[in-house]
Amino acid sequence: MGRMFQRAAPSGAALRVWCIVTVSFGGLGAVGAMACADSPSAPPPPPPPPPSGFSLTTEVVAEGFASPVYLTSPTADARLFIVEQPGRVRIVASGQLLPTPFLDLTGRVLSGGERGLLSLAFHPDFASNGFLYVNYTDSNGDTRVERYTVDADPDRADPASAKVILRVTQPFSNHNGGQLQFGPDGMLYVFMGDGGAGGDPLGSGQDRSTLLGAVLRLDVDGGDPYAIPTDNPFVGQPAARPETWALGLRNPWRASFDRDTGTLYIADVGQNRVEEINAAPATAAGLNYGWNVTEGSSCFATDPCDTTGLTLPVAEYDHGQGCSVTGGYSYRGQSIPEVVGHYFYSDFCAGFLRSFRLEGGTAVDPRAWAIQGLASVTSFGEDAAGELYILSQDGRVLRLVRAQG
Repeated sequence: MGRMFQRAAPSGAALRVWCIVTVSFGGLGAVGAMACADSPSAPPPPPPPPPSGFSLTTEVVAEGFASPVYLTSPTADARLFIVEQPGRVRIVASGQLLPTPFLDLTGRVLSGGERGLLSLAFHPDFASNGFLYVNYTDSNGDTRVERYTVDADPDRADPASAKVILRVTQPFSNHNGGQLQFGPDGMLYVFMGDGGAGGDPLGSGQDRSTLLGAVLRLDVDGGDPYAIPTDNPFVGQPAARPETWALGLRNPWRASFDRDTGTLYIADVGQNRVEEINAAPATAAGLNYGWNVTEGSSCFATDPCDTTGLTLPVAEYDHGQGCSVTGGYSYRGQSIPEVVGHYFYSDFCAGFLRSFRLEGGTAVDPRAWAIQGLASVTSFGEDAAGELYILSQDGRVLRLVRAQG
């Protein structure tokens, strides 16, 4: 099944800057006293499970979007940037949808099905350099990652500033992946699907010589258009692409880094039986998530199969419960301290809202939240304060909030 339609270190370095933020109520991720170190310290103890009577709901932030597929914000910026699949980026500022798009690429984007403008990532130093990156399907049906620069008007990006960072040929019309995320290390991560069709006919998931079916890690500050980080796992290996950070993915529809722990979550859309969510430390290089040897934790191409060296998902569900996983974020906002550390996700077909916490590499405290009116969830989003948003195919942007009463 496909998809209808998440402080920089010196370049190339493995150094990561970890920050622990404390606030008066004891939650994580809020504004307050902050201490940073050059290596991770022991993580704080996990928060207790939410009270049994605690519940969540959503509130409408804005509506009327054309196939919204992503939401993000630059660091310390109160605006919300919403990506529309046909090729526009819109801004919600002070609760109002601005009439003029921040960026309009509709003349360059091939949109429909699983193609289109798929995500947006702001450079960690966006406030000073004005750089933003987009992932879209071009007129040839191929993946293109481009950099743009904000205009003199802070609510507009300059369309003439386009700089191509990466082109990847797409053999079929589906499984584009499309997520862009800057990691805790300041590198740009590009999440690529296996190229499409069904069952991975080209064997892309296990092929180290292709950029398909993989997570790519690029140093966009260290070269033109990018440099290969020296600690990428396949650097110098024959017949392997040095851009690759991890492999074995089918169609990673939404991936994110936990802003407190650095954990990388990848929701990978399944074929016929299983939807999966993977989680690993941001520093874990060269992982193989199994496709198409496995679908979820089950054998796919042959049964039995050899799972030696594969990283199996931390959570999965079968197609009796949904059909196409929509990955989200680990909540690190201030408004709902009861769910701090919970990773939230949904399903495009089922429209549920679920969460779990990661403890010692294991998913614990799974929750199914009774949220009314969720349907065709295309994506989640995280604002600069760590609050979470849910986007749906019907054009609505919703904020996750505590239920009253």
